[in-house]
Amino acid sequence: MNENIKGCFAKSIAGHDKGTVYVIINVCNGYVYLSDGRLKTVENPKKKKFKHIQITNIMDDNIESKHDKNINITNEDIKRAIKNYISN
Repeated sequence: MNENIKGCFAKSIAGHDKGTVYVIINVCNGYVYLSDGRLKTVENPKKKKFKHIQITNIMDDNIESKHDKNINITNEDIKRAIKNYISN
């Protein structure tokens, strides 16, 4: 299950960033590592517990294809994906 959510959108439901949309970068030991491409970059993601986020199980096509091909996801990819997700 944990591997399947990498690249999915997640919304923060607790903390000072409540309501912020992120992309899940990594999953490790009960924590998820989130990036928004701006403040929380791929190189320095936000660490949150599973219970503090709402996972949407929706993945951007570009991020999904890069993830499947093991190509690094950039901050620009994440910013573009979040912008498209919010506008829909």
